[in-house]
Amino acid sequence: MRIVELVSNGARVRIAPELGGAITDFSLRGEPVLRPTRADAIDARDVGASACYPLVPYSNRIADARLRFDGREFALARNFGAHPHAIHGVGWQRAWSVADASRLHARLALDHDARSDAASWPWSFQATQSFRLTDVAPADGDTAALLAVTLTIVNAGGTPFPFGLGWHPYFPKDPTTRLGFRADGVWVNDATLLPLRHEAVPSEWRFDPPCALGDVTLDNVFTGWRGSARIETPSRGMTVTLAADRACSCLVVYAPPGRDFAAIEPVTHETDAFNRAATGASGTGMRILPPGAAFSCTMRVAAAAVTGPASPGNLAR
Repeated sequence: MRIVELVSNGARVRIAPELGGAITDFSLRGEPVLRPTRADAIDARDVGASACYPLVPYSNRIADARLRFDGREFALARNFGAHPHAIHGVGWQRAWSVADASRLHARLALDHDARSDAASWPWSFQATQSFRLTDVAPADGDTAALLAVTLTIVNAGGTPFPFGLGWHPYFPKDPTTRLGFRADGVWVNDATLLPLRHEAVPSEWRFDPPCALGDVTLDNVFTGWRGSARIETPSRGMTVTLAADRACSCLVVYAPPGRDFAAIEPVTHETDAFNRAATGASGTGMRILPPGAAFSCTMRVAAAAVTGPASPGNLAR
């Protein structure tokens, strides 16, 4: 499998176009910024075990794999084993092509033709991912780097369709890992992870001010996200800032029990946004893309690593 590699003075990013256009590694001075992908997972083409994959043309779940839009109902393929809903769109389960690549930049492309694969998504589109790795002026004693990823979708058909974009980055987690972000509310799910009710963020799920992830278990959509989150792991001397464009007004936090990672996912809409909008719900984040129109948004992952021994004093600078 081809791996595209971006390299700066202290950072390395590896991308596997054929593996759903996924990032398989983002490291800084040898320390993982994103969860590293095992070699056997790459060989098995297990994109769910990657470091980060794109969500296009929608995020999260579409209830019962049935999409209601513009007075019609479309049957979608159930694309996640025995799970009852369609999940995460098309891009993560397709091979992308390499449009161009250099030491610090790469661009991948994907064409979806609904005439031959309407079950995955009933409208044709084109998507691109642009990756750019940049050295960042560090604080004294630190090494820093910024990875910016821009995801673009173009309506390649003759009718408008609903859409959303996002990313599914996984971050290493240990007992010292702290998460910080601000949000106004959160969706509580049913047993199949569809939104059940919207609430103010309860104290046990509040990460403002930043606090330890610990044993908290989450797979929930936070609304009114301010566009920035901070992940600190003092044991490794690593601080990561995740940011996204204003269009990504929702943040999904997936922290399964007993695992050494957490996914912090900037996305443009709530779970099952299209169906809920069809029944009159407002503020779901659903967007409609006219024929020939394009929409882009960008995620930025900035990492700083302390070059000397990690300490709370060093990380507080």
